Amino acid sequence: MIITRSPLRITLGGGGTDLPSYYRQHGGFLISAAIDKYVFVTVMRPFTPGIFLKYSKLEHVNRTEEVLHPIIREALQLMDFKSPQVEITTLADIPSGTGLGSSGSFTTALLKALYAHERRLLHPADLARLACTIEIDRLKEPVGKQDQYIAAYGGITCFTFQPDETVDAMPLQLSTDTLFDLEDNLLLFFTGFSRSAGSILLDQDVRTRQSDEDMLQNLHYVKDLGIRSKKALEDGKTALFGELMHEHWLSKKKRSSGMSNAHINEWYELGRENGAVGGKLVGAGGGGFLLFYAEDRVRLRRTMSRAGLEEVRFRFDFEGTKVILG
Repeated sequence: MIITRSPLRITLGGGGTDLPSYYRQHGGFLISAAIDKYVFVTVMRPFTPGIFLKYSKLEHVNRTEEVLHPIIREALQLMDFKSPQVEITTLADIPSGTGLGSSGSFTTALLKALYAHERRLLHPADLARLACTIEIDRLKEPVGKQDQYIAAYGGITCFTFQPDETVDAMPLQLSTDTLFDLEDNLLLFFTGFSRSAGSILLDQDVRTRQSDEDMLQNLHYVKDLGIRSKKALEDGKTALFGELMHEHWLSKKKRSSGMSNAHINEWYELGRENGAVGGKLVGAGGGGFLLFYAEDRVRLRRTMSRAGLEEVRFRFDFEGTKVILG
């Protein structure tokens, strides 16, 4: 039996510039952080022939082309499993549709497990590239590259997405004090809304391809905010980073009418009035988790709890996608 785990993520700046429709023309940049909430995948060889899948549904088929789960089907075909005898099970700490990059984490965990099952090594850069091949090139999902790359690499990492499809990954140069500050004062609250990011990302993708001026200017501005956030964090100016998060959220809401709603806006303002310097929805928008940088975390926690929002406490993950049993 092989068991792999892959971290979920939060975006600290520049989110949205990792979509091909943008970076292929303008180059993308963002800061992403892996957190200690995971997707787990197990792969084993059962005693009977066939493909046995256990996720939110159960599948038992004989050929890869019969698999209904699109990512699993493409991964098995990519690895050329002609007559597979395999059982795949997946579990997650956090449900999908909450903005923490679970699809990219699942794809990297699955590929890592399948490669380990075949006793084949896979470098993080190759793992991320293959995961992007499945989701973006083969399945034509309107998603970016952030989730696959941060899941594969882990850490708090700056990614530059080049027009020629290469990706440069560099760890954010944080002091120990700044790292501990972020772990203590970045607070994550579940809004209670789960959503598919597809419609929001598809709108961004289509408008970017059409050279919509408002969308392009919004993404240029967000990319610049990511670069400014990098400098603020590397200089140890975490309060300034919190203010840049607020700028980011104001800009992000302009990107799509589905980005927020009345409840989310109310909770965000409540947070800002009760201990948060700034914050934003993590992921494409529409629901999921609110991430705040707090100057008074005790007050913020108390206020959000009274408003009915559940906090998910986390630390950063510096290992990325890995085999934990094999």
